[in-house]
Amino acid sequence: MAKRSSGLTSTAVRAGRYVRQPAGYRAYIPSPLPPDPPLHYDSELLELFEKAVDAAGRLDGVTETLPNPDLFVAMYVRKEAVLSSQIEGTQSSLEDVLEYEAGARREELPKDVDEVFNYVRAVQHGLARLSELPLSLRLLREIHAVLLKDVGGTEKEPGEFRRSQNWIGPRGTPLSDAVFVPPPPHEMNEALGNLEVYLHDRKPDLIAAGIAHCQFETIHPFLDGNGRLGRLLITLMLCEREVLRRPLLYLSHFFRRYRQQYYDKLMAVRENGNWEGWMKFFLRGVAQVAWEGTNTARQITQLQERDRRIVGEGVGGSQRFPFLELLFQYPYVTPRFVESRLNVSYGTANNLIQRFEEAGILEEVTGRQRYRRYRYRDYVRLFQEDVEQAKSEHSDP
Repeated sequence: MAKRSSGLTSTAVRAGRYVRQPAGYRAYIPSPLPPDPPLHYDSELLELFEKAVDAAGRLDGVTETLPNPDLFVAMYVRKEAVLSSQIEGTQSSLEDVLEYEAGARREELPKDVDEVFNYVRAVQHGLARLSELPLSLRLLREIHAVLLKDVGGTEKEPGEFRRSQNWIGPRGTPLSDAVFVPPPPHEMNEALGNLEVYLHDRKPDLIAAGIAHCQFETIHPFLDGNGRLGRLLITLMLCEREVLRRPLLYLSHFFRRYRQQYYDKLMAVRENGNWEGWMKFFLRGVAQVAWEGTNTARQITQLQERDRRIVGEGVGGSQRFPFLELLFQYPYVTPRFVESRLNVSYGTANNLIQRFEEAGILEEVTGRQRYRRYRYRDYVRLFQEDVEQAKSEHSDP
């Protein structure tokens, strides 16, 4: 990687500056928000902003047409957990997380599946607490504690802002060769105080979310989990500001697909004060992810209509429709899982699964005679395609 210039242009002061520390390294001290001078809305930025607002509005609206939009939310949160965690190097897939919920044996799954599922719990905790607590440093610490519970180790200080210097670079990189060094603890705390105030600035909501995410990643206030929490911050802001009635807009898919551009745009803010370049990239992501979500919601509606018709015409039993709805929340099931969730006998649960398998809705995934698990294939595929696509695409947005 090319060495960073030691010079400091006047535009860079707009976002922050590098300051040499007593130990000899140079740490970045971010300037307070909002950017000064303010964001310049040229014609391109205005057009991207309008498209992003329109796309987010359509996503929010189309989900209201779903019979039970909260089931859609549950799958979206799981997909986000997988994508956001994979950016940090985890190996667990969406199907691993779904099988984990269905009771798969631990030896069958990647060791980091607990880490990914913690992200699901962290999202749920953050959204639940928004009804009681404003988006704040306190809430971010709470979410961080859930995110790293039993997986980060006490040395990662779950739920606590760091008290030592951290840095960004390839694994094993010493501080002297870091790609980026965030502010030392004292300056970090000052920057966090300013960020907390900015979280409640009533600027255009999408603009505020983009700026806050960039600043959070620059401050890098935790020893671990900054990327995942910084991406979640975007969704929390949009939900608190009621841009979205449900947490359906997650940018990890976009950031993973264009990972190098994502890092480059963040660095361009720090190096050159280029907030406008970052915001154009961010708004493209909002629009793209929102349109993809809208399309997925429409496909889910079609799938629900098709399978309700199949179940109504070819599957008997009073529990057939409750079972179909359960599959939209938990698309991997076992007889024991269905027994507990529907409060039916084991025999009834097993018969339901067999009838759904015969109807082509479920498929068995283990190939075993014991400890069998079943997948709602067509539903999982709607979300799995995004995860697989993000692994392979690295083109320009």
